[in-house]
Amino acid sequence: MPIPSIDYAELAVQVHSLVAELGFQQAGISEPDVGQHEEWLNAWLRAGYHGEMEWMASHGTKRTQPAELVPGTQRVISVRMDYLPTDPDMVKRLGNRDTAYISRYALGRDYHKLIRRRLQQLAERIQALIGPFGFRAFVDSAPVMERALANRSGLGWIGKNTMLLNRQAGSFFFLGELYTDLPLPIDPPYEEEHCGRCTACLDKCPTNAFVGPQVLDARRCISYLTIELKGAIPEDLRPMMGNRVFGCDDCQLVCPWNRFAKETQEADFSPRHLLDQADLVTLFRWSEQEFLKNTEGSPIRRIGYDRWLRNLAVGLGNANNSIPVVEALKSRLDHSSALVRDHVRWALQQHGAK
Repeated sequence: MPIPSIDYAELAVQVHSLVAELGFQQAGISEPDVGQHEEWLNAWLRAGYHGEMEWMASHGTKRTQPAELVPGTQRVISVRMDYLPTDPDMVKRLGNRDTAYISRYALGRDYHKLIRRRLQQLAERIQALIGPFGFRAFVDSAPVMERALANRSGLGWIGKNTMLLNRQAGSFFFLGELYTDLPLPIDPPYEEEHCGRCTACLDKCPTNAFVGPQVLDARRCISYLTIELKGAIPEDLRPMMGNRVFGCDDCQLVCPWNRFAKETQEADFSPRHLLDQADLVTLFRWSEQEFLKNTEGSPIRRIGYDRWLRNLAVGLGNANNSIPVVEALKSRLDHSSALVRDHVRWALQQHGAK
């Protein structure tokens, strides 16, 4: 239980200082209340826009009522950490049909462990100041509405592309939360909206996944198709995916606010195994052992080898017609996975080969 003699206003100031010392770029403190975001989430779920992501609806109100997920929660400390690696040629790489484009957040080590560890350290530093208290850390895990909570804590507004946008940092950052039983003073929520008349993100989505501003039909989103979808990618969407083989950054790349995005200061977020410039053929020829070795500690590992090949096959189907591309595809015609074989056959058809 919180200790009555604690100066919570002073502690909140100290929390903001500790957050900066631990490598986070910003923090905000909110009540365990997502406001209108609960209603918006329920409407989105009723429309079926979550596709196969049943976990979005499987926890009842624990997602929208933080105190139900962690009883005793009085405040949520939301933090953000920049992840954009140094890469001045992102758009150029996206336009090279033979190069694999991997979402910038996934080029380095998995962010979950790093940020959760920092949040644990934050809690330990707070404990050193006031003694034991109740807390639980989350990083894109469990039923937590991280963008809604970040919005409610003043870290930014929800853009038309459903991303959290920050006037000083764009949207290329990770979020994390510390649920706590400390009655800290709250930061004012971010109630302004700075997208104006801009519709770049809606207009540039390769698969036309946006139903409207702030409404994404995940079933058409390339991030969903390459990461969350377990089965076959719908054939009508495959040509639209281009060379995007793990996630998609298009709605962020065209956002004017991302001219303010900051490069990450975390070495762990730097690209590994040249994934920021690898060609599709090279990645498609990885054996399963190479895949497991080269994606160790990476968020890419979660989709597994078969879906990795599925995604790359689509990319190869959209690549420039060449002997290396066709030969690479033919090498997987007899793959043990029917999922892989289906996408390989489709890709070969795009090149007029069998």
